[in-house]
This record gives sequence, structure tokens and C-alpha cells, in this order.
Amino acid sequence: VQLQASGGGLVQAGGSLRLSCAASGSIFSINAMAWYRQAPGKHRELVAAIDSGGTTNYVGAVKGRFTISRDNAKNTVYLQMNSLKPEDTAVYYCNRFLQNWNWGQGTQVTVSS
Repeated sequence: VQLQASGGGLVQAGGSLRLSCAASGSIFSINAMAWYRQAPGKHRELVAAIDSGGTTNYVGAVKGRFTISRDNAKNTVYLQMNSLKPEDTAVYYCNRFLQNWNWGQGTQVTVSS
């Protein structure tokens, strides 16, 4: 499976971005998917996950601000990010939840104060 994230950019604190991640292959719809992020000098961390039925979970730092969703017909998972903070600055990646496939390139999100 190949993963291509897009939609990142530079935004001021309080702004919004919508990330997209397209996955190749026909097995996308049966897998739980997730968004991860890696800030400079830090380990990659889980941000949000969505199972095949649409149930979502979020880490505490983004709960209430970020929304993960998926479109199985398009093999795409989304991350709507609102009320962005400088500490959200990172490279964002999508992947299968827990049992990761190979990582794609990710998309850079930079939030200025």
C-alpha cells in the first residue's frame, strides 16, 4: 500500500487546515486508519484514529479541535484541524492504525504564533 498525504502548509495560530491522505490498494476500507505526527526532535506520535465503521478516537491534545474522517470509495482519510496551535507544528502522516504499512512522505504543518 502506498500512502500520499497532502494539504499541509503555513497557518497562523487559531487557523484551520484540512489534510488528505490517499491510499492505493483495495484493502483500505477494511482497515482502521490513523493520523500521526512528528515534531522536530521528537518521536512520531498518534494523533487520531478511525476504524472501518467510522468510530473515532483522539489523543487529548487535539480532542475537540481535530476531526478524522474517511471516504472508503476514494480510499482517502482526512484530518480537519481547527484552532491550530504552534505546538501542532509537525510533519503529519497517515497510516494503518497500529500495524503500520510503509510510511509515505507526510505533509508539513507549520503554525505560527
